Amino acid sequence: MSNRIVLNETSYHGAGAIREIPGEVNRRGLHKAFVCSDPDLVKFKVTDKVLDVLQENNLAYELYSDIKPNPTIENVQTGVAAFKKSGADYIIAIGGGSSMDTAKAIGIIIANPEFGDVRSLEGVAPTKKPCVPIIAVPTTAGTAAEVTINYVITDVQKKRKFVCVDVHDIPVVAVVDSDMMSTMPKGLTAATGMDALTHAIEGYITKAAWEMTDMFHLKAIEIISRSLRSAVKGEKEGREGMALGQYIAGMGFSNVGLGIVHSMAHALGAVYDTPHGVANAILLPTVMRYNAEATGEKYRDIAKAMGVEDVDNMTLDEARKAACDAVAQLSKDVGIPENLKGIVKEEDIDFLAQSAMDDACRPGNPKDPTKEDIAALYRSLL
Repeated sequence: MSNRIVLNETSYHGAGAIREIPGEVNRRGLHKAFVCSDPDLVKFKVTDKVLDVLQENNLAYELYSDIKPNPTIENVQTGVAAFKKSGADYIIAIGGGSSMDTAKAIGIIIANPEFGDVRSLEGVAPTKKPCVPIIAVPTTAGTAAEVTINYVITDVQKKRKFVCVDVHDIPVVAVVDSDMMSTMPKGLTAATGMDALTHAIEGYITKAAWEMTDMFHLKAIEIISRSLRSAVKGEKEGREGMALGQYIAGMGFSNVGLGIVHSMAHALGAVYDTPHGVANAILLPTVMRYNAEATGEKYRDIAKAMGVEDVDNMTLDEARKAACDAVAQLSKDVGIPENLKGIVKEEDIDFLAQSAMDDACRPGNPKDPTKEDIAALYRSLL
């Protein structure tokens, strides 16, 4: 058996890293950017930080901002049409997972027009060509979409999200500039940060985990655990730590998959438009307790990485509880709700559970759930 690792060709890290974009554009012989960024980032002039760099270097671009927080099939379709009209030959994706996911889907379809039906990209689509070159500039410290081979699109008609996994969609360049994340409000910082922690923990315990990805995930858990509280307070050191920690988590989980925290969160996002990071944060401690028996000694490692003291002297059950408690405490400290009250309706649970069972992340879970198990997990949080 072999294990595969897919990462960006190039990544830049640190405050001011967006200044590296013109050099990459020129080295690659690119001519016009199709800039994907969501309306709020445009409104609050976050996108302008990159556009100013392009203008200063006389680089042509066209801005596309028809992007929703949970990007839809329609967003992708209108984006494909806009790209074709623009005369662009590469994409700059500026934003969180929504902008990145939209950009990936557009880039894949432009390069592989036989997949013009967006639904045909679900799962592991057999695309033949790398997508249009993407330079990814995250503005949140959570999704790590700039380094993953995954993207998620919402099918509004069927009230479901579908996960697409494709080595051809990974951005060629990631520019992880903590200055681009400096305007994130407290709530978004907390939610995206907990999303990053979920990536690291689920990636560490997923069935496909192996030594190299374990290295990434444990380091990410360590960095995120020590940085998130500080980042939520707006402190520079915390924001820089989260920018790095979430990227390292992405280096791991992109290559080994996730679990049912994400499956269940995707269902909540599709039905209720629940912010993805919030959904993950609420679900994570409960699902960790459900999975504990199938994780060997890994929760002891998680507890250590999160700074829990005297873990080596604990029994396995105590160490597992300590890990779950540490996650729950971090979530509480950064202001995440503790349950799904006011979000989930009892009459929707059967649909939610089936959606989670059908989700592409579910097979990676360390413990094989039944639909009834997932329904019970939802109900336990009401």
